[in-house]
Amino acid sequence: MATVAITAQNLDETLRENDIVFLDFWADWCRPCRNFAPIYEQASEDYDDITFGKIDTEDQQELAGAAGITSIPTLMVFRGGIPVFSQAGALPASALESLVEQVRTLDMDDVRSKLAEAEAAEKAAADTAAEN
Repeated sequence: MATVAITAQNLDETLRENDIVFLDFWADWCRPCRNFAPIYEQASEDYDDITFGKIDTEDQQELAGAAGITSIPTLMVFRGGIPVFSQAGALPASALESLVEQVRTLDMDDVRSKLAEAEAAEKAAADTAAEN
């Protein structure tokens, strides 16, 4: 599967309809982005069970801003619609392969449980602050 252009119009659907989604935030003028592009494209061909999206930060500035992108390239990974990885900088092919395997083997029940615990702790802290 080749990479998919991700925009504000198809991001939610892409995350909802695919178990694992890798997103590469990039720009045409960015040399590290151009160096990473063939590695990312090859991964999209090697792992046809994963969706590899590309977000052009020049064209999709609102998406980049909403994702908190301050440096490119930045790679974000979602599993089951949950963000599980985000890192700026181009990865070598071996590191991208390792990341794919790590994401595939994540215990998503454990991830959801930890996420629920963190959200409950945040709510409790907010409630305590509101009482004071």
